[in-house]
Amino acid sequence: MSDTAAQRAPTACVLVIGNEILSGRTQDVNLNYIAKGLAERGVRLMEARVIPDNADIIVATVNGVRAKYDYVFTTGGIGPTHDDITAECIARAFSVPLVLNEEIHRMMLKRYPPGGLNEARLRMAYTPQGASLVPNPIQGPPGFRIGNVIVMAGVPRIMQGMFDAIRHELNGGPPILSRTVNCPLAEGVVAKGLGEIQARYPELDIGSYPTFGRGAPETNLVLRGTNTARLADAVGEVVELVRSLGGKPTEL
Repeated sequence: MSDTAAQRAPTACVLVIGNEILSGRTQDVNLNYIAKGLAERGVRLMEARVIPDNADIIVATVNGVRAKYDYVFTTGGIGPTHDDITAECIARAFSVPLVLNEEIHRMMLKRYPPGGLNEARLRMAYTPQGASLVPNPIQGPPGFRIGNVIVMAGVPRIMQGMFDAIRHELNGGPPILSRTVNCPLAEGVVAKGLGEIQARYPELDIGSYPTFGRGAPETNLVLRGTNTARLADAVGEVVELVRSLGGKPTEL
């Protein structure tokens, strides 16, 4: 997209927090869900990082990205175990104390039988001072929001519920639309012509992604933007480019 279009669209970064992701033991699926939701809301996801359960790294990363982007979303690290340190790290990043959130505390007292709210579970009731809550319509305590940082659970179903609960509150721009043209040509064959189309449509993001799904080189040509008419015009040019090179274009 052009610089002008980029300035109109709010920006975001996603921080996936957890040693289990970095070790390969757990596969992250949250990023895809957040990215699609942000595009629908007209928020441009500019960056995503996977970082460990390391307090210094979390604090430094949060402070770095919250100064660059309109929104920062974190997933993971707000459970009851010793390595769930996201809440205390966010408090450090904002230089505020981590305090018992009375609303979460009341929720937990209702949820657990007498004696069931042990010390480990009570850890989930602490949030940075001044934070507001992110509803959790699925199970367990809510997430929280402070400044432009939105902190959510790592469990996919719970994270999705939290994200959906606050998605409508995001200040977005026009929805980011996407269209894909598949062609049975190698990426290098279409590269020159595709670059020329991109130059004619600087407000769009145009990318090529090679694949071998049917045993021979193919390329998916993906076009993204907010202007429906301009997007349609560019897709038309891509289709004609593929035909001129002897390929049969198929819009996916």
